[in-house]
Amino acid sequence: MAAMTLAQKLVARAAGRESVLPGEIVTCQVDLAMFHDSSGPRRLKPMLAELGAQIWDKRKVVLVIDHYVPEADDESRRIVRIARDWAKAEALPFVYDSQGICHVVVPQHGHIRPGMFCVGGDSHSPTGGAFGSYMFGIGATEMLGVVVTGEIWLKVPQTIFMRWMGRLTAGVSAKDMLLAMLGRFGMNGGPDGSYQAVEFCGEAVTALSMAERMTLANMSAELGAQVGLVAPDQTTRQWLEERSVDIDELGLARWHSDEDAPGVRHSFDASGLAPQVALPHSPANVRPVDDLEPTPVNVAYIGACTGAKLEDLRAAARVLAGYKVAPGVQLLVAPASVRDREIAEREGVLRMLTEAGATLLPSACGACAGYGGVIPAGSTVISSTARNFRGRMGAADAQVYLGSPYTVAASALRGRISDAREMLA
Repeated sequence: MAAMTLAQKLVARAAGRESVLPGEIVTCQVDLAMFHDSSGPRRLKPMLAELGAQIWDKRKVVLVIDHYVPEADDESRRIVRIARDWAKAEALPFVYDSQGICHVVVPQHGHIRPGMFCVGGDSHSPTGGAFGSYMFGIGATEMLGVVVTGEIWLKVPQTIFMRWMGRLTAGVSAKDMLLAMLGRFGMNGGPDGSYQAVEFCGEAVTALSMAERMTLANMSAELGAQVGLVAPDQTTRQWLEERSVDIDELGLARWHSDEDAPGVRHSFDASGLAPQVALPHSPANVRPVDDLEPTPVNVAYIGACTGAKLEDLRAAARVLAGYKVAPGVQLLVAPASVRDREIAEREGVLRMLTEAGATLLPSACGACAGYGGVIPAGSTVISSTARNFRGRMGAADAQVYLGSPYTVAASALRGRISDAREMLA
């Protein structure tokens, strides 16, 4: 049998085949379909009713209510009510209401495991690829087909290997790695085409925690990839065991790219990477932090699935502990999940952040999705979110810069976009 990439192996398993080739069209069995209050019931319910169709397997459906909570107006209350009423009427077994952001909550509850084939009603669904599963975002019409049939067709992608050698230095994170790749390759399909799987590999990737791998996989969407993958290993095993996932059935050794698997390969040096910042209004408008002109900020936002997991909160606290944010800077912190928030509270991380001047926000998508009205008009924002398109965070005239949680915390402390390595040294 010819050598295959991890992406090919995952697709072949879902298609019930021994092997697949890039460019082939195959039909895959879906192991998990995830959607949230914005992408799910308010769109699926009327379409299912019109068809007179039922959900193919409720045990393989997960609903997360995270975009419009806590409800702030009549429209958000309507959307959330539809989701809650539908979940109750359908007796869905897996519903996570106001527990945090779907891309963090779903794996934290053991729903994503190596070898799975999953879809999500959100563009950042590739987060699941951090666990060695094939997971990608689809629209409402495609989700309707999945929910009714449990299947979806797929064009087998080529794989682009992003190999990171060396080790990251203190104050530099997976967010900086991904921003550096965006700065080099852009958002329009990455370096070698518009339909691809990106596999992150190399010594620096292997050294990353699961939370950091999730950030890489999540933002593969910004690279134009359908899926972002990290081969599962002992770090994956340990993370899953700590969350009571049955490891014996995973077969971790199976889910990796063969050494001579086909694909395009690019190499990077993690040891020389500086903190990266994306300037308005594109995640690909990237420069090293030291190359920026002095840039004052009004708002520092630590939130979203790419910037407010437990490790992200710890990173920010390491920078801010014992200090106060600069006068005139509003530091907003929205932990990615209730579980992460509770652990951060027990560890004293939240106390360090609030003593530095942070305002804690609910564990939800919040300002990353432009919800909540917390970004003032005309403000300059440094944010740990994944996107900084004009108006993405609500205020159409806000100037939004993207950085890692380290960079956001350092910038809040100094009142201008800053290099956290100076504080950590």
